[in-house]
Amino acid sequence: MPGVGIWRTKSVEQSIADTDEPCSRLRRQLTAKDLTVFGVAVVIGAGIFTLTARTAGNVAGPSISLAFVLAAITCGLAALCYAEFASTVPVAGSAYTFSYATFGEFAAWIIGWDLILEFALASAVVAKGWSLYLGGMLGGTAHTTMHLGPLAVDWGALLIVGAITVVLAVGTKVSSRVSAVVTAVKVAVVVLVIAVGVFYIDKSNYSPYIPPAEGAQSTASGVHQSLFSALTGADGSSYGWYGLLAAASLVFFAFIGFDVVATTAEETKNPQKALPRGIFASLAIVTVLYVGVTLVLTGMVKYTDLRTGSALVGDGSATLATAFEAHGITWAQTAINIGGLAGLTTVVMVMMLGQTRVLFAMSRDGLMPRRLATTGRKGTPVRITLLVGSIVAVLAAVFPMGVLEEMVNIGTLFAFVLVCIGVMVLRRTRPDLPRGFRVPLVPLVPILAVLACGWLMLNLSVETWLRFGAWMALGVVVYAVYGRRTSVLGQRLRAEAARQAEAARQAETPQAAREPEPV
Repeated sequence: MPGVGIWRTKSVEQSIADTDEPCSRLRRQLTAKDLTVFGVAVVIGAGIFTLTARTAGNVAGPSISLAFVLAAITCGLAALCYAEFASTVPVAGSAYTFSYATFGEFAAWIIGWDLILEFALASAVVAKGWSLYLGGMLGGTAHTTMHLGPLAVDWGALLIVGAITVVLAVGTKVSSRVSAVVTAVKVAVVVLVIAVGVFYIDKSNYSPYIPPAEGAQSTASGVHQSLFSALTGADGSSYGWYGLLAAASLVFFAFIGFDVVATTAEETKNPQKALPRGIFASLAIVTVLYVGVTLVLTGMVKYTDLRTGSALVGDGSATLATAFEAHGITWAQTAINIGGLAGLTTVVMVMMLGQTRVLFAMSRDGLMPRRLATTGRKGTPVRITLLVGSIVAVLAAVFPMGVLEEMVNIGTLFAFVLVCIGVMVLRRTRPDLPRGFRVPLVPLVPILAVLACGWLMLNLSVETWLRFGAWMALGVVVYAVYGRRTSVLGQRLRAEAARQAEAARQAETPQAAREPEPV
């Protein structure tokens, strides 16, 4: 029998059986190609046009391309673990569902609560970024803001969230088709940038590939410094090997999102084969594009020209367009704006899709209101989609996101760590389960993934850790007050315990005492 109390586990067989409930059944209609599109769609965003240049100029120099390779390896280790879990437990919910089967209900709730923060906040932050790109094309960010009394409302963010909510409510297959078209546009922009930039590369700009270390241009203190700095007293540096590793920590977040593919497991045809293929194919494609862009960028201009404060950049931050403008290619900014709009559109779409699927799984398990798990005629959780769309719209339209972006990163890395540990646990507790994909070299690969993710988490600020701790503490309170009492698994186990107690009582009662008195 599964564990009792907050450590009760939901068997893989029960998780799969629950997917056949008539009123909360998702439609299996996605292929490996659809999953690859989702993965590329969510990973390639505006960061490729801005993060690469800024990090190359201020932190790593030409070795930014190697930093992307290191980040891709870290993601690849986690992706191996996600692929095994997703092919073994092809149920909506991703890390939440995996944790329920390995660590128990409380751990599943914690990771589900964490994913709610990650996806909702990421959707809102990216929607605001989409609005900024739209404002840039309209002539200024003020063009996407309207004032209702003292309240400034970002109508650009409202527009994109509203449109995506409608598409997601119509159906997952429609979302996949829309995502495929928009993803094709942004990939075409990236490929165009690489193809044009190759002709302006000067090989001397790659030397030195790893520049000599320098003192960091600015050193944060107090809660704004990284947890690693707070624990060790290290100030860090720009360039050199430390700068290379710091850059890998920064650009890792350009890969965040591939795990969303696992949330669609329940809507995938032949998930045992399609999910691993979708995860690995999307990761491979975006890695090639990222490394290609960084090689072109650092080959077109000297890395020192991309530093903040240089004659080329000024007091702002370098972008991909900076390198093209240095060569008189003035149309680059327009192309990058188009690519940014397309990139962020699909990121918002897939992040919101992941949010709805995690909430759907939690609602079906009774840890959130069960009525939210009802699916419509198209086989999509319409109620949850509308709820998520409303919340994200309010966050994106009214609240400034700012430093909250880092909370998306810590939430993702926390999920990665639990999934990697979960693979080792499930290998030991359920070696009999059929696995469509198996992680090689267990436990070495999961342990390396945990260590890599742990290092990246240490590079996040103390302030981020404190906010994350506060959110998790709130989650514990919500579970204690609501989730533990309404859990479907808990109700099943209590009913089974009551039946067994009644059967035991009946067995202990003498036969004569159970028979009625003769008249």
